[in-house]
Amino acid sequence: MRLRLDLAYDGTDFSGWAAQPDRRTVEGVLTAALTTLFRSAERVRLTVAGRTDAGVHARGQVAHVDVDPEALALLPGRSTRTPEQALVSRLSGILPDDVVVRDVTRAPAGFDARFAALERRYCYRIADPDAVRDPLRRRDTVGWRRPLDVDAMNAASRGLVGLRDFAAFCKRREGATTIRTLLEFSWRRLPDGVLAATVRADAFCHSMVRSLVGAVVPVGEGRRGVEWPAQAQGRGVRASEVLVMPAHGLSLEEVRYPPDAELAVRAEQARARRDGADGQRRGL
Repeated sequence: MRLRLDLAYDGTDFSGWAAQPDRRTVEGVLTAALTTLFRSAERVRLTVAGRTDAGVHARGQVAHVDVDPEALALLPGRSTRTPEQALVSRLSGILPDDVVVRDVTRAPAGFDARFAALERRYCYRIADPDAVRDPLRRRDTVGWRRPLDVDAMNAASRGLVGLRDFAAFCKRREGATTIRTLLEFSWRRLPDGVLAATVRADAFCHSMVRSLVGAVVPVGEGRRGVEWPAQAQGRGVRASEVLVMPAHGLSLEEVRYPPDAELAVRAEQARARRDGADGQRRGL
């Protein structure tokens, strides 16, 4: 039986999502908890919508896991809770405070947390001198000493939206495509003066959001022209002059999926596009 997990975490003390030997990761912590609860002889395997980097947070992460229905049915014990409610409750009792599974539901047919997703939405927070510095938000907001022009940053960000090769803003991985559809890249000042970027795309490659932000911050400072980020993107190779912004300002806010009846088709299309693009890049 496939279950959908909706979760959140403070990424400060994690070495990212993906399990790594001798490192504390979100996947490692959650997998260990699920393996214990289901008394599984083998480690439970998770599939996640977005594999966040070290230090990156998530408020709207989604994952799926395939479990034994009989083991799931045993979780409520004598309580009147559903098995899914019991799993949420029991996870809260053994997970550390910086990871919370908010909801567990039985996944509809065709659901795949990664490939069925339509888009991921991230937020990046920067406090420049015009913002109120809140020490209680220091773990999710980057302090910036120079004032930033939000209008100039918006103008530069708009020039990056669309279906493009984002190799200039990605750490290349062998055999992986850097072609993505950037749906939105916009900035606003919150009531406390903090600058918040909204970045939406069908998917992201490694370090892409932090590099996109790093490309437009110099525009906001007045050190680069509005057209510079698009020019860097157009070169199609990793731009060494682009700053990769600190991880702690970034949070995965939401993952959107199509209606249940369209999940399987969406997952199949996403796999085909990813495999096709990767095959072309490898010369297959």
